[in-house]
Amino acid sequence: MTTPGTNSPEAAWGIALFNKSVLKQAKFSQIVARLDDPAGKRGLDIGGDNGVISYLLRQRGGRWHSADLDERTVRSIQQLVGTDVHQIDGGVTPFEDGAFDQIVIVDFLEHIPDDRAFAQELARITRPGGQVIINVPHLKPGSMLNRLRHAIGLTDEWHGHLRPGYTLEGLRQLLAPAFLIEESATYSGAFSELIDTALNGLYLRLQRQNAGGRSSKGTVITEGDVRKHRKQFMLLSALYPLIWGVAKLDALLFFTPGYKLILSARRR
Repeated sequence: MTTPGTNSPEAAWGIALFNKSVLKQAKFSQIVARLDDPAGKRGLDIGGDNGVISYLLRQRGGRWHSADLDERTVRSIQQLVGTDVHQIDGGVTPFEDGAFDQIVIVDFLEHIPDDRAFAQELARITRPGGQVIINVPHLKPGSMLNRLRHAIGLTDEWHGHLRPGYTLEGLRQLLAPAFLIEESATYSGAFSELIDTALNGLYLRLQRQNAGGRSSKGTVITEGDVRKHRKQFMLLSALYPLIWGVAKLDALLFFTPGYKLILSARRR
């Protein structure tokens, strides 16, 4: 099986969904802003949601592998990218020492029991001088928005989170001494997160009405979901200009840290 081309039917649904998701676009933009040129390099993305981030990274060049925890998510990634997709468990990976020039980790560390041991595994499979980009929830104790999420059922347990998030200092300690953090930022303010909460709440309601589509990582929308809930996704498309406009109001909150934390680090 070959990696689908840019206009392939296999990728069309994923790209269409990406183009209607403010948060997915923001996440990928943050990753690309920090990514080394992948041309001629070997990369690994871990936790690439439904596969669209894996797919878009491969379109940028280089040789990529993808990996995730959840069997349903792994199948979805395979639909979009074809080959070199692995299911991992947060422990030892199936890759050789120094296998990768760059590794992109998306919303993964909060799902695994021993994140410190996994940081050591990252050090093993990243070549000296190689790059790691990590995206995680930003720890915001006392957040009213997080209280709202929990009240409507969008708990850490529902998302499959074993911890609610990270601080920059927490990640620094986790990655030391093998990695040097080069740059970090927070993004996704309260307006974007309110939209995400509303959409996740709708998805949770649909899950309850249609048992059996549960992912251990919360909201992972696959091609099957898009087909099953076509009317809802058509409504999402119609509302997208409004959603985009509301998300832009995050600019008014420039003085507050965002709900997502991203960093780039270099293997010593």
